[in-house]
Amino acid sequence: QTQLVESGGGLVQPGRSLRLSCSASGFAFESFAIGWFRQAPGKQREAVVCISSSDSPWYYADFAKGRFTIARNNAKNTVYLQMNSLNSEDTATYYCAANRIDCSSSENDYWGQGTQVTVSS
Repeated sequence: QTQLVESGGGLVQPGRSLRLSCSASGFAFESFAIGWFRQAPGKQREAVVCISSSDSPWYYADFAKGRFTIARNNAKNTVYLQMNSLNSEDTATYYCAANRIDCSSSENDYWGQGTQVTVSS
């Protein structure tokens, strides 16, 4: 069964860090690009960052540059999103998605259920 499971979300104070994980199963993980997306209440989902199958990061959003880092561990079928200097605007549900083509494609094949990140004092 194809599955993506996000974890690591929670409540964090402004300025602190959080690391999200996206664990995959049921498909050839190493051949897929994995992207992170987020959706805040009342807003459209937006693309954050992606990592290609060849381990290259692809930043979709300017707000992620310099603050967010993406990495993958193919041995563990997991992609990580390290988020630093968090602020209230980062509050959202974060989703990971797998794309069999590459990070430039918008046709994601699989999606996780999301993990909630709340930045608040």
